[in-house]
Amino acid sequence: MDTIYNLAIIGAGPAGIATAVESYLLGLHNIILLEKDQNHNAMIRKYYKDKKRVDKDWKGQQVELDGNMFFMDGTKESTIDYFDEILANHSVTLETHTEVQKIVKKDDHFEVFIAGGSIKAYYVVVTIGRMGKPNKPDYKIPPSIRKKVNHTLYDCNEDEKVLVVGGGDSAVEYAVGLSERNTVSICYRRETFHRANPTNQVNIANAIENEKVRPILGVDITALEEEDGKVRVIFDGMPPEVFDRVLYAIGGTTPSAFLENSGILEDGGRPMHDENYETNVEGLYVAGDITQESGGSIALGLNHGFAIAGHILKAAHEVTVNCIEGE
Repeated sequence: MDTIYNLAIIGAGPAGIATAVESYLLGLHNIILLEKDQNHNAMIRKYYKDKKRVDKDWKGQQVELDGNMFFMDGTKESTIDYFDEILANHSVTLETHTEVQKIVKKDDHFEVFIAGGSIKAYYVVVTIGRMGKPNKPDYKIPPSIRKKVNHTLYDCNEDEKVLVVGGGDSAVEYAVGLSERNTVSICYRRETFHRANPTNQVNIANAIENEKVRPILGVDITALEEEDGKVRVIFDGMPPEVFDRVLYAIGGTTPSAFLENSGILEDGGRPMHDENYETNVEGLYVAGDITQESGGSIALGLNHGFAIAGHILKAAHEVTVNCIEGE
């Protein structure tokens, strides 16, 4: 409890790991990486189906890597292996099952509050992703069917009648993937899957044409009910239908309450920061998906980490020089 880390990073995704590793390579040691889930890159592990393609540039964003981490297009599995290796080869402490509640600025350091206590650090970087807080429907979900209403593939079984809700890449990939062993419908309030990338648009079109996935387009859901242990879906404009499971893939939101409690100002639902990704609180930075309107590429997250590491080292050097001159 008396230890003051040089750097505490909240969130062990690509941006968080990059910040830790780039800082280490620049000479800043005594770094702790805090992750609320059971392992790093929880979003990729939870929300990506097995063997899903993982691109350096998300949705065609062309980003040149600035730092020391070289990342190539791959799969879910190769991406996790890559970050496993990166962490194993650098002296960064990874603390999992650690959810941060708020960050408080003290005179010369921060106190990061976690369940059962707190840690101290001179600099803090927040790299939590939006999918840590998935969007939920406006209507209430009856407690009796909550286990049948999911946001990830973890609880899905074979031979189920599944309704996937959403029209983006995740929704399309869930629907196509589940259709191999399940009866799948996909419900989207618009008439086309324009939000999905070109590859996924082709995949869902083929799945619909081959009658592997049934489209329910231009239709909204108004309520969910329980019927004999299953989920009865009430649609706007078509008769209700019963499913074994409903899977929502409708994006995620910025954790505004956490940012507000930590004193970070927001603008348009995103944390405010300068060109160095430093927030209005000096020494407190943000990086990765949380800084983007609708998510960002892995390459952007890696570049954020490199930029923040350089700025922190510069700031730390200036503090040291000022202290020496003050003597």
